[in-house]
Amino acid sequence: MMIGKDGNVAWYRTFGAVLAGRKEKAMCKFFSLVSDGNGKPYYFDWPLRQKVLSGELKNYEPDSHTSIADYFGFKKEKEDELNKYEYNPFLKKFEVDQINTKDDSAKIEKFCKQLDFKKIIEPVTIKKIIHPFQDIESVKVMDEDIALLKEANSVWNSVRDSVWAQIGSMFALPQWKYCEKVTVKGYPFQAYVNLWNKGLVPSFDGKVWRLHGGKDAKVLWEGTVAQLGKKG
Repeated sequence: MMIGKDGNVAWYRTFGAVLAGRKEKAMCKFFSLVSDGNGKPYYFDWPLRQKVLSGELKNYEPDSHTSIADYFGFKKEKEDELNKYEYNPFLKKFEVDQINTKDDSAKIEKFCKQLDFKKIIEPVTIKKIIHPFQDIESVKVMDEDIALLKEANSVWNSVRDSVWAQIGSMFALPQWKYCEKVTVKGYPFQAYVNLWNKGLVPSFDGKVWRLHGGKDAKVLWEGTVAQLGKKG
């Protein structure tokens, strides 16, 4: 697991759930907001989310419709005066959760699509999500890819790690915890990101490394850790 400063692990878990299309137990989907029926949105921005992370704001969940309503003064039954929406900025997917007053979903969807999400989570950069097996047609393993795999071998060793590496690459953090032994400059897991963006996903079964690619996720290269060490 990647963990940044100031409790940012909470955001990694949330983004992992977003990309996987599931809900977290403690949080609704990111990004959640409510409206008054006239196109006025209410939501937790970055300063408010920081207060939640630091504990200054207690008993609030930034992406809970109930928490949002309560914080902005729509307490208890007044929450039922608000419309509830969710927007996935990575997949550009807008969802209507509840319409409790005049339908302003078109206005709120437009608002979400135009929103700068650095105002919601400052360290994050929204990037287009590439599906390595669908979005990249022709994949051929080159010597530079083996060099990247060798670098990845020094950090992590699973397909799941590749997914988390993608999530981590969206954050600009001053340091990454538990990476003291990683000698790579900059983002410690960039090798996974580079391979992914080229349509290559590594896997490791404890003995053999493999690079998968193409629509059928075929094995395009395989070799032991010892063989990998001889490359380059």
